[in-house]
Amino acid sequence: MSRESSPLPEARWFWALAAAGALVALAGFGAAHYMEEHGHIVTGMNNQIVWGMPHVFAIFMIVAASGVLNVASIGSVFGQAAYKVRAPLSGLLCLALLAGGLFVLMLDLGRPERIIVAATHYNFTSVFAWNVFLYSGMFAIVAVYLWSLMERRMNAWSKPAGFAAFAWRIILTTGTGSIFAFLVARQAYGTALLIPLFIVMSFAWGLAAFLIVQATMFAWNRLALPPDIQRRMGNLLGLFVVSVLFLVAVLHMVNAYFAKNLAFERFLLVDGGVYPVLFWGGYVVAGSLVPLVFLWHPRLAGPRGLVVASLLVVAGAFALLYLFIIGGQAYPLDIFPGYATRSTFGDGAFQAYVPSLPELVLGGGGLAVAFLITVVGVRVLRFLPQDDLRPAPAAAGAK
Repeated sequence: MSRESSPLPEARWFWALAAAGALVALAGFGAAHYMEEHGHIVTGMNNQIVWGMPHVFAIFMIVAASGVLNVASIGSVFGQAAYKVRAPLSGLLCLALLAGGLFVLMLDLGRPERIIVAATHYNFTSVFAWNVFLYSGMFAIVAVYLWSLMERRMNAWSKPAGFAAFAWRIILTTGTGSIFAFLVARQAYGTALLIPLFIVMSFAWGLAAFLIVQATMFAWNRLALPPDIQRRMGNLLGLFVVSVLFLVAVLHMVNAYFAKNLAFERFLLVDGGVYPVLFWGGYVVAGSLVPLVFLWHPRLAGPRGLVVASLLVVAGAFALLYLFIIGGQAYPLDIFPGYATRSTFGDGAFQAYVPSLPELVLGGGGLAVAFLITVVGVRVLRFLPQDDLRPAPAAAGAK
């Protein structure tokens, strides 16, 4: 296949991208060090809002890491050839996003060197202790799965490894959703509906992240995705987006059914300042309805429409997580039901939160870690999906 340029400029672009990713990751380390040295006073967090913007980044990447592996599962577990050729890239993105999410999570908690304590002393009544095993197990299983896919003599084990990865990713997302589902102290959480919601969110967000990376790789190599595969993946993304929208609506309807949660639901959806704007404008409209138009409208559907829809789904994911994580903490705790609570500590008061620059840089550092792993992995090994590839229309006449 002909190329428009020599390998040398491409090599320079690779090193430039790798250097940019490394710099942003290093800035994330610097932001974490700055926050550790000065304390949370330099962030937007306080005694009531203890999970800030870094957790939004971390939860998105961890949930998307589970969901992006769904592409490989459709191929290996359900035997769909169009998805099976995408399994190596799917596995790579799973490891990259999980590493990026844990990068943010560990550095945001403070005293990251004490991970040794968490890794050697377990409280099995805590969901967080379960997740230590779930995350490390995910790394191990996906690594074996990739080995079985990319080593010819191990190909016979790819299907069992694919089944194991599929089962483990469901368990991992269940564990992530359980962190909030078992947290009964906050009215935003404490419901079993969060477990299926997190699983379906992982499907949508992981597929959106995969489509963005795949489109970038194809554009980099001046290739075009076969139209039938593009249509199938676009329809699947639309189905996942609708499913998430439905479960989010059910979650709020169930909460609003109980009188004790009516004030909280009104805060999130009507008069909570930035939170209703993020929900209706950021998630419902920009992150769900507009992507569906780009995916299913006859004139807008296509390669560009698929990428735009995927980007909007990711943006909507951040809006929803901000609402869910930050908004759920901003509403005052109902410590004594039926009584008003006031104190100099801030009990009974709505909490304001504005993300600080170090928080945003730390979150960006996690994305940079995932980006760097993906760029290096694609450069070193053969992760480009091997369809019956053809040059993109603009490059079809290249000699």
